[in-house]
Amino acid sequence: MAAEYTRVRQRLVGVAYSLVGTVAEAQDVVSDSWLRLVEADAREPVRDVEAWAVVAVARRAVDVLRSARVRREEYVGPWLPEPVVDADPADRVTLDESVSFALMVVLETLTPAERTTWVLHEVFGLPFPEIAAIVGRTPAAVRQLAVRARAHVSAGAPRVDVATAEHRHTTSTFLRAVAGGDLSALLTVLDPDVVLTSDGGGILGVARRPVHGPDHVGRFLLGVRRKMAQGERLVPVVVNGGPGFAVMTGATTRFVGAVTLAGGRVRRVDIVVAPAKLPPVLEVD
Repeated sequence: MAAEYTRVRQRLVGVAYSLVGTVAEAQDVVSDSWLRLVEADAREPVRDVEAWAVVAVARRAVDVLRSARVRREEYVGPWLPEPVVDADPADRVTLDESVSFALMVVLETLTPAERTTWVLHEVFGLPFPEIAAIVGRTPAAVRQLAVRARAHVSAGAPRVDVATAEHRHTTSTFLRAVAGGDLSALLTVLDPDVVLTSDGGGILGVARRPVHGPDHVGRFLLGVRRKMAQGERLVPVVVNGGPGFAVMTGATTRFVGAVTLAGGRVRRVDIVVAPAKLPPVLEVD
């Protein structure tokens, strides 16, 4: 049983992270569900560990999400999910839409029941009757939740429809322009409807409202670049399977930015500054 749970652990963490939005809470949910599995198996042998665990993790994650909603309503400034950062962007240019950062941001606008329904059905393929038992609704009600959630997600999450070469060109141009302080080059890759959101958790100097439009977003990014201290460097990273950047002091992460592309241009920039959401150490070349 332990071996089977270990085998599916990453999938379970993915379920929990998609629902709660932070890696630490997702890992806590999965660990707690293991203890529940041991207790359940002692009463009656669990024959399908993965199926049992997915449901148990989802139920526990829903509880955590509902509790977290109260804390997030009192959060200072925008609340963004915790980025999952990979320091090696080579050959990782296609966004994984199941956990892309832009999608995670959109999921924050859904109710806990809508979010749970969408994640479990659209991403992890659970049937509506099983989801109904998790969220405490009828299958018919869950179907309606799915319709509403699908409409919100379709309206809020940009479709990634650029070719690989174009994707790489846009990303590299964006990063070079920010690093070099080149506003003209930056404006060529920013979408007319681009929006930048920053999550500082109350830290001074972080924009507490979204920044809209190419000129405002471009100037904001170059202002951030100018404020970088000596010894700090901007490096490309993979954020939730998509392009991003980090500002580093040695191996210490100062902040992480996720870049969302659509139609060959940068549609979103999400910057996480809140220390609790950043990887403390990130190994980059």
